[in-house]
Amino acid sequence: MSDGIVRWEPFRDLVTLREAMDRLFAESFVRPGAAFPTYLEGPAVDMYQTKDDIVVKAAIPGVKPEDIGISVTGDTLTIKGEFKQEEKVEEGGYLRQERQFGQFSREFSLPTQVNADKAKAEFEHGVLTLRLPKAEAVKPKSITVKAK
Repeated sequence: MSDGIVRWEPFRDLVTLREAMDRLFAESFVRPGAAFPTYLEGPAVDMYQTKDDIVVKAAIPGVKPEDIGISVTGDTLTIKGEFKQEEKVEEGGYLRQERQFGQFSREFSLPTQVNADKAKAEFEHGVLTLRLPKAEAVKPKSITVKAK
């Protein structure tokens, strides 16, 4: 078969389809919700850097600022908290309950050293904004050249 003709094997494609179906069922029934991250895994986070800071924004709706813990150890940022259930339904029952409650914790590797003592945290409309100033040692320094 050196002339480029390939023999068609119809069962080869069926095995691939079966593997795909097995994977779909395994993720749906064995690990329900595997395709959809939950808040118990932690809040959704955006992280970017400016010239002077590392900025982290975390969506934590329904959590009070006093229930959020933030720490920096070495190059690791940790955000912890708890989603608390406001009320229990005693009469009747839920028609649908998707909000989850419980503790969460997320850890992130920071791209550079930061000065945690000068960090600022603000919480507004369910969004936590952290400003972590870069350590002086990692900020670029300009050196002026003097002519003689």
